[in-house]
Amino acid sequence: MTFDSGPPDSPSSHRSPVVVVGAGPAGLTLGNILRAASVDCVVLETESREFIERRPRAGVVEEWAVRELGRRGLAENLLERAQPHSACEFRFGGERHRFAYTELTGRHHFVYPQPLLVTDLVREYADVRGGDIRFSVRDVRLHDLDTDRPSVSYTCPESGQRQVVHCDFVAGCDGARGVSRAALPPGRVRVARHDYGIGWLALLAEAPPSSDCVLFGAHPRGFAGHMARSPEVTRYYLQCPPGDDPENWPHDRVWTELRERLGAAGAAPLTEGRLIEKRVLDMHDYVVEPMAFGRLFLAGDAAHLVAPIAAKGMNLALHDAFLLGDSLVTRLTSGDGSGLDGYSEASLRRVWDYQEFSQWLSELYHGSSAGDPFRAGTTLARLRRLFTSPAAAAAFAEQYLGTAERY
Repeated sequence: MTFDSGPPDSPSSHRSPVVVVGAGPAGLTLGNILRAASVDCVVLETESREFIERRPRAGVVEEWAVRELGRRGLAENLLERAQPHSACEFRFGGERHRFAYTELTGRHHFVYPQPLLVTDLVREYADVRGGDIRFSVRDVRLHDLDTDRPSVSYTCPESGQRQVVHCDFVAGCDGARGVSRAALPPGRVRVARHDYGIGWLALLAEAPPSSDCVLFGAHPRGFAGHMARSPEVTRYYLQCPPGDDPENWPHDRVWTELRERLGAAGAAPLTEGRLIEKRVLDMHDYVVEPMAFGRLFLAGDAAHLVAPIAAKGMNLALHDAFLLGDSLVTRLTSGDGSGLDGYSEASLRRVWDYQEFSQWLSELYHGSSAGDPFRAGTTLARLRRLFTSPAAAAAFAEQYLGTAERY
């Protein structure tokens, strides 16, 4: 995937006001917002529909995001099937410490795996609202982004011919490795990056959840996490060296480490099961500033990546889509471009807040295993403060739930 100064000659071309590159939560939400306002758009996706509806990804959706999806008619299945969560539990020093954030704030989280949300969104966009979405496209290229006549070209998987879509705006929603981020010319944007120097072994277990809430284990051997995905499947994480080989983690070793790192007095034993996914994530963040270049506007992981430490990625993608969708609708229906002009700044306020919280939370998770007695001591002090200081608990809950009045 590359960025060109102009489209190739093509036997087939047409026009659409907006081209959305990428059919993840950001791209599909954006497409649905445009369709609801009778603004035509084309969504291009390099994978098949079957693939995006099954791709395992995040599962935590914040209450404000669900409320906004519902306002736009996009949360019917989510509200019927999602699991509301009202507490999380930290395990450290061999003890259990439950943090009941709903009792504290009246707010909660929803657990709804991303594949289910994507399935809902693509069905609404393509099958209900009649949106134009083209799957399995190849060699996507963006052209003339710094002019008022941009276009996007791609190779049609059926005919093998180049197709060109001329448009007014391009929405880059194709993730960290997509063409949109690669299209940004050096020197016109800044990419701020942070590497944590650790890895997480991401696991999906064919086993019922072992707790009614998310578990965070801060252990001298490394962090461990437990997150329900469905009544039959549980997501686990284990801290490991960056770049580690998943094959270094056979079934018995995984469950031995999970039992050790999540063990606590009075805790029920973990329900073990077959591991259906094992992959190593190197923990890092990045932020692209600004989230726009010419007629290209980035959303989701194309604009910012936040490590899964605080389960913020899908929520930021949805926030971008709400802002960008409304701004594009206003610009294309009334000519008012103020929303687009302010899109990047408005989105980045929440992005940077979530990045800061993720960085803070990382020390809470990983400080105990850093091999540094000073870091271990300050980490324990932070953990204790959460359960002894109402002010600290309220501040944590606000960031954990994303409920600040202003960003």
